[in-house]
Amino acid sequence: MSVTSRSLRWEPRARPVRIGALLELYERNFRLMQRLLPELDPPFDAAVSRSATDLPLQLTVLERGRYTSAFRLTYEFADANPDERLQPDLQVRVYRDARLAEALTCPARPPWRAEEGGDPEVTRFLDDQWGRNLMLHKWLQYLLDNGHGFGMAGRPRKAAVTV
Repeated sequence: MSVTSRSLRWEPRARPVRIGALLELYERNFRLMQRLLPELDPPFDAAVSRSATDLPLQLTVLERGRYTSAFRLTYEFADANPDERLQPDLQVRVYRDARLAEALTCPARPPWRAEEGGDPEVTRFLDDQWGRNLMLHKWLQYLLDNGHGFGMAGRPRKAAVTV
């Protein structure tokens, strides 16, 4: 990568210093998801993106809501053990109204407690979310750099009807 193209990329911190940094990462992930999947409420339930330089990328719609969608992004390694077949196997929730995308492992979150001096659970949650979402950010950038996308070409096609 040249110095010129590298300077155009956002360089995140190793760990968040505040919740605003995490939200900024969510915003950046949203923009990358939108480039990968231009219709964030897609008219299909599953699709595969193929690239000349990378493995096929599988996208599955897990949830559709009025303002949100949840997706699974993964590669499938056919020759791997069943427990290791889907890697990295990320679930991503996209908040279309807020223009945020968040990597999830599960929907449950620890409760936020507003106390003087902070809450160690909040710090752990922030660190966990940062790591997951930083990984999502870097993977989305990698996928886009390798030509992946779920625009018109990535949509599943209906079988032709013969008359």
